[in-house]
Amino acid sequence: MQQQRVLITGGAGFLGSHLCERFLAEGYEVICMDNLITGDIANVEHLFRERRFHFEQRDVTEYIHVPGELHAILHFASPASPIDYLELPIQTLKVGSLGTHKALGLAHAKKARFLLASTSEVYGDPLVHPQPESYWGNVNPVGPRGVYDEAKRFAEAMTMAYHRFHKVETRIVRIFNTYGPRMRLRDGRALPAFMSQALQGEPITVFGDGSQTRSFTYVDDLVEGIWRLLNSNEPNPVNVGNPREMTILQFAEAVRKVTGSKSAIVHKPTDLNGF
Repeated sequence: MQQQRVLITGGAGFLGSHLCERFLAEGYEVICMDNLITGDIANVEHLFRERRFHFEQRDVTEYIHVPGELHAILHFASPASPIDYLELPIQTLKVGSLGTHKALGLAHAKKARFLLASTSEVYGDPLVHPQPESYWGNVNPVGPRGVYDEAKRFAEAMTMAYHRFHKVETRIVRIFNTYGPRMRLRDGRALPAFMSQALQGEPITVFGDGSQTRSFTYVDDLVEGIWRLLNSNEPNPVNVGNPREMTILQFAEAVRKVTGSKSAIVHKPTDLNGF
């Protein structure tokens, strides 16, 4: 039987690199594609010794070509942290629109299953907790976060259009806060920020009163959810995350406890970094 092949865009990123490992473990040939504007070759360099692993440095908004058959395409190329998408707003919008279009076009040409990495950010500043997949969200398209939120919302719409019009087998995963190895300490999100501050003895910064809630998922659990979704028959968006939510203040206190840190918890006015 011919070996199954998978293309993972954004494969040198935090989540993409873990997916590369999982698909190699499942016996796949893995093509990892990344332009490295936010990804890091160090995340996948340990995989270069695997004969079934191939790395291509390429901007998926410009061109995607993979010779031969493909079983699946997982589209994870995108800046994902606030620091990244504020510094790269146009690139973020382009990879969600043009990049998704090109990845879906390849899936259509190869008759491959397509999985889109979407995000809980499609719900914006939600008025419903927790958010079911049926919730349409509360998104500000012209605010600073709009470049990421709307890129992912457009990507979902494009994915469903290819599913309905071209009959491409598509899957959409809405990813919630995820943590684990290879996550950058300074990527602008709560978990790495709190961990970095606690370990260095700096004040742990909570924006606002800390009552806003988050759910946190370990990367291995997320990868398992993505694997199961890809192999399911569900074309509609699926939330994959921890069903247990906690407040940001509770989380800061938990980080301080687990690290044994003496850092004080300080409150600052809410801004983009508070999300």
